[in-house]
Amino acid sequence: MSDSKDELIERIEAALESVRPHLAADGGDVEVVEVTEEMIVKVKWLGNCENCFMSIMTMKAGIEEAIKSKVPEIKGVEAINGIEIKV
Repeated sequence: MSDSKDELIERIEAALESVRPHLAADGGDVEVVEVTEEMIVKVKWLGNCENCFMSIMTMKAGIEEAIKSKVPEIKGVEAINGIEIKV
């Protein structure tokens, strides 16, 4: 990995800026908690996003897509909190 962890997180945060206004419009946000050695971004839902049933779709279609498009070395994004949907 050529970037330091701090530089990597800065790039991830920059990628999230395109998504944050949509989250804020619904009273929520997302916080980057860590980037694992496996290049998985761990995030924490904040505000209304924490309990929103749409957060799973927002994660895949919004957050993960935004991050991977700007930081292609990232393999995936996982939330450390939020609701779980049992199938």
